[in-house]
Amino acid sequence: MTSPKSLSRSPSSTVSATTLVSSLLTVQTSRRGFIDLTAEIAKFVTDARAKEGAVTLFIRHTSASLTIQENADPSVLEDLTTALDRLAPEHAGWRHDTEGPDDMPAHVKTMLTATSLHIPVLRGELALGTWQAVYLIEHRTRPHRREIVLQFAGVAG
Repeated sequence: MTSPKSLSRSPSSTVSATTLVSSLLTVQTSRRGFIDLTAEIAKFVTDARAKEGAVTLFIRHTSASLTIQENADPSVLEDLTTALDRLAPEHAGWRHDTEGPDDMPAHVKTMLTATSLHIPVLRGELALGTWQAVYLIEHRTRPHRREIVLQFAGVAG
């Protein structure tokens, strides 16, 4: 059981959401792997003049996904790629292979990760932790054009 002395919480802030800003981010991938979107999402927040609220990201695909992960040590992303490949290997006897042997494993990897993210915006900035970044994960071997819907809801000014 956690003792009350080990917990702290900042004072609550209350705002009435008056702004909804949407945009479509298009990303051309080159191959399987992680693409850091953090700077582009932060630019969207700045362009929306966001103050307090949240950004939602939604990827419009079933063979690519989104995640928030460590941005300091590149070996984390390499290990995550290895883990996903172990969980959904290409040659596991999949029946669905319409677009090649990486087709069904890509769908499984998307199911294991996320197609949408919700990130708070506090005082005009993404409320990410020190070592966190927002990534698109391309699960297919060949290049693809990926679309991500960005939406800020909250107070702008």
